[in-house]
Amino acid sequence: MLFSSLVFVFNFLPILLLVYLLVPNHFRNIVLLVFSLVFYAWGGFSYTLVLLISIVVNWLISIQINKVGKRLWLVLGISINLCVLIIFKYLNFFIDNINLLLIEIGLTKINNVKINLPLGISFFTFQQMSMLWDIYRSENRHKIRFVESALYVSLFPQLIAGPIVRYHDIIGQIRKRVVDFDLINSGIKRFIYGLFKKVVIANTCAEIADDIFSKGVASLSMDEAWLGIGAYTLQIFFDFSGYSDMAIGLGRIFGFRILENFNFPYISKSIQEFWRRWHISLSNWFKDYLYIPLGGNRLGIRRTYLNLFIVFALTGFWHGSTWSFVVWGLFHGLFLIIERIGFGKFLKRIPSIFSWFYTMLVVIIGWVFFRIEHVEDAFLLIGQLFSFSGGIGKSLVYLNPYSITIFFIAILMCTPILERIIEAKLNQIGKTISVQFIPYTLSTVFFMALFFYTCIVLATTTYNPFIYFRF
Repeated sequence: MLFSSLVFVFNFLPILLLVYLLVPNHFRNIVLLVFSLVFYAWGGFSYTLVLLISIVVNWLISIQINKVGKRLWLVLGISINLCVLIIFKYLNFFIDNINLLLIEIGLTKINNVKINLPLGISFFTFQQMSMLWDIYRSENRHKIRFVESALYVSLFPQLIAGPIVRYHDIIGQIRKRVVDFDLINSGIKRFIYGLFKKVVIANTCAEIADDIFSKGVASLSMDEAWLGIGAYTLQIFFDFSGYSDMAIGLGRIFGFRILENFNFPYISKSIQEFWRRWHISLSNWFKDYLYIPLGGNRLGIRRTYLNLFIVFALTGFWHGSTWSFVVWGLFHGLFLIIERIGFGKFLKRIPSIFSWFYTMLVVIIGWVFFRIEHVEDAFLLIGQLFSFSGGIGKSLVYLNPYSITIFFIAILMCTPILERIIEAKLNQIGKTISVQFIPYTLSTVFFMALFFYTCIVLATTTYNPFIYFRF
């Protein structure tokens, strides 16, 4: 079930809210847990069995870690979670690559295993490992209750697409939180904002990108290649950040303060800054649970560079079981190292427009590997971007006044400019009329209109893809 679906917006969410607000406080975690499992089971009952078994196993291991604190239990728990991830997500990838070697030496190939990828497995396994690590590190021993542990993993706002919520950041809120009107109000508005980003902006960009790339990479002109990857650059940001906004908003409605996951990454002026702004929860996870344990930057320059390569190779691999994702991760790792060597200092000295242009060029070329499944085709597309052949103007057939308007709005929304303009105008109107509730009322009307329009778009189209279901 997608957040950006009429079933979720007009059926699942209202029923959950009604039940949640009617039951006593000490039953609310149980209500959220049950509805979260129903939400997940909507995508397939077999997926839910995998999730439940994972929850129970990790809960039992966390009890042992909490009780005796031995590293053996932590290693066992991390190993089990990695095995689950490898089996369901990467097993056929390894089989395919082993088969390439077997063919070379004339041996019989291994058959692929027919296995379905459980929704959000990359997210909930990382959260399970975060729980084990945080309990192991904690000096305060609290009782590990099953409902709390299960809700931490399966909480539906962030279950299938993040943000990756770390155990020590949220467990206190699971144990005690208050239903607050202002928090609910801000949560509803944040959800509507994310819904608009996903349904109106991301889906419009996705249609253009899909239409262009469906022609085949080799047949694209230079301007078609740029429009395709440019549309995808906007699609992936608004798709994922929109979903994160909805998750954060839903969390607030139920009393949770989930940390931000995006902070205008496309205004970055270096790749280092980009990774401080893009998918923040994943970046922080790899930093805290992999980069620092590997030694971080404490063991000399060469070891620091090696650690960065390891982290970003695994960052790419986390996203998908193809070599193109690994190349994408290593591509970013390479530029992070280049900036650490000294190029980062140069970027700070030159005019901001040039450092921003460099960053966006690297990011956009990186998205080629993210979008194109086969590495050979990805390099072919990069060649098309700089081919200066194939004719000019072919991309115009994909554009119309509506899509051009959406592109313009999307580019504005990639920066803080639009938010600041709207906030300033609302405050200005409030001061002029000298009535404090006017800005609040106008804000409410604005978000109601945004919600109404988004629902019309949802009701009149069946095109509603979601990139991060792959992960």
